[in-house]
Amino acid sequence: MRLIGCLAAALALSLAAAGVRPGGNAAAGTGAGRTGAGGFELPDERAVPGGVKILRLNASDGPPPEVLADDARVLVVRDAGGWAAVVGIPLSAPLGTRHVIVRDAGGARQIDFRVGAWHYARQSLKVPPRQVDLSTADLARVADERIRIDRALALYTAPPPASLRLSPPVPGVRSSSFGLRRLFNGESRNPHSGMDIAAATGTPILVPLPGTVVETGDFFFNGNTVIVDHGGGLLTMVCHLDAIGVKPGDHVAAGARLGVVGMTGRVTGPHLHWGVALNRVWVDPALFVR
Repeated sequence: MRLIGCLAAALALSLAAAGVRPGGNAAAGTGAGRTGAGGFELPDERAVPGGVKILRLNASDGPPPEVLADDARVLVVRDAGGWAAVVGIPLSAPLGTRHVIVRDAGGARQIDFRVGAWHYARQSLKVPPRQVDLSTADLARVADERIRIDRALALYTAPPPASLRLSPPVPGVRSSSFGLRRLFNGESRNPHSGMDIAAATGTPILVPLPGTVVETGDFFFNGNTVIVDHGGGLLTMVCHLDAIGVKPGDHVAAGARLGVVGMTGRVTGPHLHWGVALNRVWVDPALFVR
């Protein structure tokens, strides 16, 4: 969630570092854009940690099947080809075989798929020491905030989104990519769970799809934050806002203003952190970008 600066050389280095590891499994996918039968826009498929796997369910009649991944409901969408599950893969997922459970009128069955390798770059940042070595009070605050975020990510509401192609919430250069292995003041911390976009303080932040605001607040690491539920287990989060312009319960249309860019929370400069979640896990927003 941190901005590493807007220097062009640093940006180029960060972007060039992303790529498939030698020997990566072919099941990881090509990253090519996909439009399903009937014109439904799907994200790029990349079956790697932090990626997305699209599974055809071979069922076209009746209600949507229920699909579970690690006991979490999976987004199921329909196009002219029938039902498809859009499965988010955790960044922490081991390489190898994973599965989902599909329940429909015919009963329950298991579908296996492979998770291949992907290389995420490393990132070193300098921030105030208190944002790395947390006090007892700050640890308690972060734990409470994690519960609030997890509660939002657990939502699974109807209807599902009408498209899985998203416009970034702000224009700008990607300044930090999803999945970066981060060092804060030389100490290893969790990988980066979203995409950072360099933008000036005060830049309007626009929601990419219709949805309902389910969480807002000033968080220790994330700063001023908004989480929007788009249906079917798809949620987006924007962080480090200078000001929040919505409240929980607000229904927002695509293109509605959520707030403006700032530099609140653990940051090194003004930017927007954009997170995308499926079935309770953060996945790479770049797979959804139009």
